Formats: sequence, structure tokens, C-alpha cells
Amino acid sequence: MPPPRDWMRTAVVLRMRYSAGLVVAYGVGAAELFLIVVLLGRSSAPGAQSLVTLRNAVTLTVLLLISLAIANLCTTKFVWPALRWYSRGEEPTDVQRREVLDMATRQTLVHVGLWVACGAIFIAMNLGGDGRNIALIALAVVFGGAAMSCLGYLVTEATLRPVIAAAMTTTPPQRRALGVTQRLVITWLLCTAIPVTAIVAIIVDRYLHWVVRADTPINAPILILAVTAIIAGLWGTVLVARSVSEPVRQVGRAMGEVERGRTDVSVGVHDLSEIGRLQMGFNSMVAGIAERERLRDLFNRHVGHHVASRAMERDESLGGDVRQVAVLFIDLTGSTAFADTHPPTEVAALLNDFFRIVVTAVDNHQGLINKFNGDAALAIFGAPVANPDPAGAALATARELRSALRSLESVDFGIGVSYGSVFAGDIGAEHRYEYTVIGDPVNEAARLTELAKARPGRILAAHQAVMMADRSEAEHWKRRGRTILRGRRSRTVLAEPVEAAASSARLLGR
Repeated sequence: MPPPRDWMRTAVVLRMRYSAGLVVAYGVGAAELFLIVVLLGRSSAPGAQSLVTLRNAVTLTVLLLISLAIANLCTTKFVWPALRWYSRGEEPTDVQRREVLDMATRQTLVHVGLWVACGAIFIAMNLGGDGRNIALIALAVVFGGAAMSCLGYLVTEATLRPVIAAAMTTTPPQRRALGVTQRLVITWLLCTAIPVTAIVAIIVDRYLHWVVRADTPINAPILILAVTAIIAGLWGTVLVARSVSEPVRQVGRAMGEVERGRTDVSVGVHDLSEIGRLQMGFNSMVAGIAERERLRDLFNRHVGHHVASRAMERDESLGGDVRQVAVLFIDLTGSTAFADTHPPTEVAALLNDFFRIVVTAVDNHQGLINKFNGDAALAIFGAPVANPDPAGAALATARELRSALRSLESVDFGIGVSYGSVFAGDIGAEHRYEYTVIGDPVNEAARLTELAKARPGRILAAHQAVMMADRSEAEHWKRRGRTILRGRRSRTVLAEPVEAAASSARLLGR
């Protein structure tokens, strides 16, 4: 819909376009009627009553002007209210929506009624004359009215198409409508077939002498009817073609936007024919794509981009493989006491800040947050996407986190890093599973985190991870003894960042 500003100007412009189209439609019908009456209703035979009189000319002109005036009043009654709410950008009511959808048919019935009434009046004024004249007037009214009503319907539909589209922004009503094929056939019948039939009837009547008198020239009427058929048929065909091509082009442009990644596009529904169903189908398709993209984005956020891509590429069966990965485990300390003395909203804000820092650091080094567990997080490097230096990436992430997490107040942390073979894959049931890693390095990283909480540097790594890391990262770490971690039988050689190891040495020296 257009914005509320300049609504009067928008309404007046649409009204002028509509009125101009109706004048042309009436003009085509009136021209056909005039030409048939004037050219075929004259005669030089003795005693024959001619239809070409000043009274008939004045009568036809007055009837045409009165018809246009009444049609204009009906337009004001039927069309102007719709133009008002449309131009103001207002949402139509159910009554206004139904009125707009029925507007083309209602206006056409008004035009047909006016045309028939005027024809009846003109026939009544010539009842005392020759019966041939009455038949000629009736045929002229039928031929001219057919062209006028068809063009009037197409003009109404074409001009008011934006208003009709605005009225169908919500779920369109379930009703039947003329299809494209039916419109083309009806347009051809009313604008081309009927004038051509009139030509055939004139030629046939030349030999039968039923309506047209023998002394009446028929060359000019035939020529004029042929020209009328060409002009009216062309105009009607163009209007029908536009009612098809414009919506199709609109859908094509919208499809281009969807191809470029936009899912917030839609097209207006202009009618209830197959073109309208095409537009509704496109809108439904885009809405479905937008919903799937939203679900995919949520899926990515919940399990990570790489895991989501892996899940969409694989079938629904469970499975995995053994990978050499680095595992980073990080846990907050003091969060329980913080939660005991602060409202839940502040606790949630603190955890969000903590996890935002962790996710940013892990993503920077091509890792995967496998899970959040309360105030702890488990990150994996080397699965599901291979990493040329998983150990170095995990160790670099740990050092980055050590600096970034110092900004958090009221809580402390511990970080553990391990390296080794794990099972990486989907665990669970067929209808509910998750991607995870299982193996000794996960347990080792968790135990190292517990020890790291008591270290000045707050980071401990298994020395095996340092040995497997690239030299540029291994240089930042130093061996710091060995210990038996809780729940394990073999000793674990420990390593700390060089700066953290120096702090530990100074602390022990005291």
C-alpha cells in the first residue's frame, strides 16, 4: 500500500485513469452503435423511414452523456471509498474487501444496465416506424454494448489492480474467478467475434433483405466494423495480456530477490484465477523458505554450524568415527556464591558474558562448542571438521581466554586442555540424538580444569597436547611436573603457559 501522505493525490490519479478508461470504452461502444445506425439506417427508397434524423442524433448524444454521468455517480459510490482507504494505507475491513473483489463485476453490470436502458429508450422513440429500423437498433445496441461491457470490465480490473491486491493481503476468499483462457475467449468474442459476425450478417442480409434495405451502401459499414474489430480486439487483448504478464514479471523479480538470499519478499495477489494462485503459491513458498532458514539458523546456534551441516548432509542413522582431537574444558568458580547473593537476571547476564567470550575465542580458532553445562563449556578442535593443528588451536584458545576472562568480576575460572583419540559422532536414539565426543581426553581435560582453578595462571594442559602442537604455539608453554589426576591410574605430565609458569614459580619461591 502507498503511505498515508498524499492520499488524496493518489486517489485522484487512480480515479482519473479509471474515468478515462471508461470514457474510451463508452466511446468504442457508442461509435459502433452510431456507425451501424447512421450508415445502415439511411435509405433513399420511396416511403422508407430513415434513422438518420436530427432527433435521433440528439437523443443518442443525450443518452450517452446521461449514461456517463450515472456511471460516474456509481463510480463515486463504489470505487471512491476503496480508493480512500487504499490511498491512506489503511487495512480494509471484511466488508470493504468483499466490495473491492466484487467491484469489476458490479461496475460491469451497471454499464450493461445503462446501455440496455438507453437502447430501450431509443427503440421506444422509433416504434412507430419500420420494423427493420427496430431490428437494426437492437442489433446496434447488442454489438456496441458487448464491446463496451468487455472493455469496461478490463479497464476496471486493470486500473484497480493495486487496490484489489491490497484487499487480498490477508487470506484471499475462496471463490471462483475467470481464468486466463476464459478471459481471452470472452474478450475475443465480445471485441472481435461480434463485430466480425456483424460484418457477416450485413453481407448475408444483402441477399436476404431482412434488415438492411437493398439501396443501402454496405461498403463503409463493413470497413468501419472491421476497423472497430481490430482496434477493440487489440485493446482487449493487450489488457488481458497485461493482466497476465505484469503479475508474472512481478513474480520473476521477486524470485530474483529470493535467489540473492532475501526471504522477506512477497507479491500482491491480484485476483483469484490461476495467476492469483501462482502469486499465492509464491508467497507460501517464500514463507516456507523463510521458516526453514529460521529453523536452520536456530539449529546452527544450538549445535554449531559444522555439526548442523554434517547433520543435513548425512542420513538419519546414528554413527561416527575415531578422531585425533584436542579438548578444551573451562569452568567458572564462584558462580554458586554469586547466584546466592544476586538476582537470577544478573546471574544470567554474567553467564551470557562468559559464554560470549568463550564462543568468540573458540570460533576464532576453528573450534566447536560441543556443549554448555551450567557454568562450564566443552570445546573440541579437530572434529567434526578436520583441523591441521587441533592441539595448537586449543592451546592458543586457552591463552586467549585467560586474558579475555579477566574482565569478568566476582567470578574466577579454570581451563584444562588435553589431546588424544576420541569417538566423535551421534549418540542417542533414532528420534533424538546429539553430536558429542567420548574418550579419555575429555575426562582428562575436566580433571585438569579442577587443578587449574588453584593455579595462579588458571590454565593447565596435558604435555602431550604441547608436543603435538605446532612449534609456534608450543614455544608459549612450559612443562610443570606430573601428577595422577582423580579417577586415572597413570601420571599426567602438566604444562602451563610460559607467563603462567613464571607466576607459579614466583609464588612457590615465596
